[in-house]
Amino acid sequence: MSKRLALTDVVLRDINQLPLTTHFSLEELLPIAEKLDQIGFWSLETWSEATFDSCIRYLGEDPWHRIRELKKAMPNTRQQMSLSGQKLLGYRHYADDVVIKFVEHAHRCGIDIFTLVDEMNDVRNLKVAVESVVKIGGHAQGTICYTSSPAHNLQLWLDMAKGLEEMGCHSIVIKDVGALLNPFDAYELVLGLKKTVNLPISIDCQATEGLSTAVYQKVIEAGVDIINASSFSMGNDRGCAATETVVAMTQGTEYETSLELELLDEVVNYLGEVSQKYKQCEGSSCVTDVRILMSKLPEYMLTDIDNQLKEHSARHMMSEVLQEIPKVRQDLGSLPLVGSSWQIVATQAVLNVLTGERYKTITKETVGVLKGEYGSTAGTKNAELLALVLDGNDEIICRPADLIDNEFEVVKSELEQIARDKHFSLSDPIEEDVLTYALFPQIGLKFLECRNNPVAAKLAVANDTVTTTTPASQAMAVSENYSVRVNGVTYQVEVSSGGAISNIDPVVDSTPTMVPPTTAPVASAAGTPLAAPLAGNIFKVLVKPGQHVATNDVVIIIEAMKMEVEVCALNSGVVSQVQIKEGDSVTVGDILMAIG
Repeated sequence: MSKRLALTDVVLRDINQLPLTTHFSLEELLPIAEKLDQIGFWSLETWSEATFDSCIRYLGEDPWHRIRELKKAMPNTRQQMSLSGQKLLGYRHYADDVVIKFVEHAHRCGIDIFTLVDEMNDVRNLKVAVESVVKIGGHAQGTICYTSSPAHNLQLWLDMAKGLEEMGCHSIVIKDVGALLNPFDAYELVLGLKKTVNLPISIDCQATEGLSTAVYQKVIEAGVDIINASSFSMGNDRGCAATETVVAMTQGTEYETSLELELLDEVVNYLGEVSQKYKQCEGSSCVTDVRILMSKLPEYMLTDIDNQLKEHSARHMMSEVLQEIPKVRQDLGSLPLVGSSWQIVATQAVLNVLTGERYKTITKETVGVLKGEYGSTAGTKNAELLALVLDGNDEIICRPADLIDNEFEVVKSELEQIARDKHFSLSDPIEEDVLTYALFPQIGLKFLECRNNPVAAKLAVANDTVTTTTPASQAMAVSENYSVRVNGVTYQVEVSSGGAISNIDPVVDSTPTMVPPTTAPVASAAGTPLAAPLAGNIFKVLVKPGQHVATNDVVIIIEAMKMEVEVCALNSGVVSQVQIKEGDSVTVGDILMAIG
């Protein structure tokens, strides 16, 4: 039996989910597509939530058009995408009919291999997606989302793999997006999988902990069949290990890939040249982040927490948040720190620290995890917190999507009505636009309204987009100013775009930076103001002027850090004025409404 190693190159995926996330357009990718098609990869991963989101949020491109064109340009190489099972590309579970429609249409557009992921590692959430891929003749790749906790062990992974095989998957991939996998543990895992299932085993390991090349060396020895790697121009750093490294280290061995470094070098040179246009927007190089090795938390999670705290002028609370994260994670049943699960844990931990009281403010997504809306967890949930959230109701123990009625036709009718009212045209076939709107109801709709004018599409979405990362326009600024407090003295520090400190000035009569209080501000003639407890986007306004509310009634939902946070009335009375509308951006302390 041949031990020749197969490679999946993920550079066209990483281009739109790494520091250059908002930039690479289809017209910049097509010139190198023919060369990529000639190399002989097992597959090319070209589509994911990040690419879909980047197309409609930043690039003004139709993501369906992108995958059709890439498939047309690379007919000899299988196109692969990452699909989050019942959640597809979004942040909630969708009805079965939407999942089936998405798989069918993605396959028609050019997707051959579906990497099916459930961040809870609940295989029930992959059932319909796997069945749909098998039915249309695609390749269903089941995923083990690797994570580390007392609740996760080798036997759990082997049992999960057996379940994926029985479900009908054609291969299994170990996804270590948090860069937490140790080389020797990886070796034992692959050995165990090869003994447990009769399927090809693949691995996707991020490089931020500095161990990915060692991990790949050990899993090759253990008999892994396929490795995910990324062209050197995007590899290492925050991506996978470099494709060229894997090719070079297996040359002359029984595992040799037979891929030509000369052809790979042409890809590196082209993508490197194009990326120079966006160098100022790229952000700092991650290299090896030792914090991952110490905290056992993914690099992207640490970076996001830092951004959240910076946005709330509370970076001095980082150590408290890092101490809170394992407690929240355990409370929620030892969630894997992948997909949106890490965001749920991180955001809840930040809120617990900022408010000064654990679970004083609970995100909608935290509630969903506790109720079982996303599936089962490997560990036991905090019984007291669970009872608080359930409030006498039962926890969901069935497959969550079993409780969701078919919704595709409902969404279709809704979008058709909106298109008529706002006078914009829909695609033919209409399924593409319905799916875009279903998965991204806010930014997706703005994109569809302006699709025929890409510049307008970019501006329309950008104006209503709040992110925790630095916008490109700020990233390209000559310098930025920060207030840093050391031993009771605040300094104004000017940092150049390259990271050099160019000026430090003490601020006279400085006072500590405080997190704005979440209690009601002083009353005014129009009523008691209700201030935003955190920065974000106004997702829903649930009350109108003249409406009576009681204390603790939910009046506004803020989308913050990609989570939904309910804002409750701090006093009873009549809403005298509403100063915001859905889609508005708010910062900490902004007045939302007044209640008299």
